[in-house]
Amino acid sequence: MAKESVVDINGRRLKLSNLDKVLYPAVGFTKGQVIDYYVRVAPVLLPHLRDRPLTMKRYPEGVNGMFFYEKSCPKHLPEWVATAPIWSEGRNDYMDYCLIQDLPTLVWAANLADLELHTSLSLAKDIMRPTMMVFDLDPGPPADIVLCCQVALWLREMFQEFGLEAFPKTSGSKGLQVYIPLNTPVTYDITKPFAHAIARVLEHRHPQLIVSDMKKALRVGKVFVDWSQNDDHKTTVNVYSLRAKETPTVSTPVTWDEVVKCLKKKDPEMLVFTSDQVLERVSKHDDLFEPVLKLKQQLPKTKDMPEELAEQYQRLVPKAKASREEKPTRSRKATTKTR
Repeated sequence: MAKESVVDINGRRLKLSNLDKVLYPAVGFTKGQVIDYYVRVAPVLLPHLRDRPLTMKRYPEGVNGMFFYEKSCPKHLPEWVATAPIWSEGRNDYMDYCLIQDLPTLVWAANLADLELHTSLSLAKDIMRPTMMVFDLDPGPPADIVLCCQVALWLREMFQEFGLEAFPKTSGSKGLQVYIPLNTPVTYDITKPFAHAIARVLEHRHPQLIVSDMKKALRVGKVFVDWSQNDDHKTTVNVYSLRAKETPTVSTPVTWDEVVKCLKKKDPEMLVFTSDQVLERVSKHDDLFEPVLKLKQQLPKTKDMPEELAEQYQRLVPKAKASREEKPTRSRKATTKTR
């Protein structure tokens, strides 16, 4: 029989169940500890979740058990949990996604064993307009995060040429991610082919180390620069989210100095952080990822791109537009609602 505890969080009454259930068996990390981590990291986490459609990744039996993704907000949600209608191509209808707007909702989601928090690059109110770009650097064994560091630095250099800042974070798994904050009017019809073009240019410059094609067979010993996350129907693991690995690792913002040191030392463990370590880092550095929410930047015009990049971009833009034209309209703007 499920053990329940009733708590009051910011005036919201929640029933929490099985707090002593071990969700990370290798280290004995319990559901109660999962909730505790999310409560303690909430001051820096919540701004990155706010107003973004959430895809839950739930592990009711722990990280070694079955899991499932949940896009549509559970029907048994409390009346104060905010949702937003987002068009689903698969269902040919709107789906109500959860929005984690406050601490009670975050705790509610954690109690559902939603270990991983996956969010859109867009805000729910304007789902076709990303506020950022992301490159997910995925190493194919025997390559590891050390090679990802080198690729991340090359990415940073490319964007510095345009006068743009980039921000790194670990995936919390085996890779590294690089974010380019935009926070200016732009659509995926621009960001996706631009990201694809960047990945192709990097692959052309470093063919022995980088691949931009999704085929897993091509990734052995290389880093796959995943540009495809820059899409309205994709989600990426949110900063400060736990990951369902052997230990409670976290998708952690890091400094470029740390990326450089990891590359020089060739030690992948330098960029692995567990929940306790992340809380220590937050107390020391506050939110290293805050600029991703606030910094306003614009992508370069085609005429301002290097010739190599401009050529790739111009090849890819028509494909992106054609793909968009084949999809049903998503012009309706989502509106946040509570029941």
